[in-house]
Amino acid sequence: MRRLFLATTFIFAGAAAAMADDIIKMKTDKSVTQALDALETAIGNAGATVFARVDHAAGAEKVGTPIPPNQVLIFGNPALGTPAMQIDPRAGLFLPLKVQAYEDADGQVWLIYEDPKETMDEFDAVENSPIIEKMRGALAKLTAAAAQ
Repeated sequence: MRRLFLATTFIFAGAAAAMADDIIKMKTDKSVTQALDALETAIGNAGATVFARVDHAAGAEKVGTPIPPNQVLIFGNPALGTPAMQIDPRAGLFLPLKVQAYEDADGQVWLIYEDPKETMDEFDAVENSPIIEKMRGALAKLTAAAAQ
């Protein structure tokens, strides 16, 4: 019974670790608002478009259940998204791209996003196309600029 418990524990721990690999996490000394303001500027400078900014903390406050600062920026660039959707139109389900900034329980602010290679892993032709590496590079560059 103990072996079964240990085996199950290792399986679930491995699954949790695999899920964590899908999320890229970057620490910043900025506030959530400052980080996403900087990200929005970087996105504009890169020629991409910001479609929306979602303030989860403001929404939570409206229903009387406050949470620490937490916002998501939704953005894209047709030069990157269109080729992915030409390969497989279902890629549009995961586009435009998103980056979240949130403050954890210790007051640390994080920028996070899902790795597009992992997001699109159901669409082999998209996942293995050069466009995914361009998306990955763009996300890394933009979030690094926002975190500084």
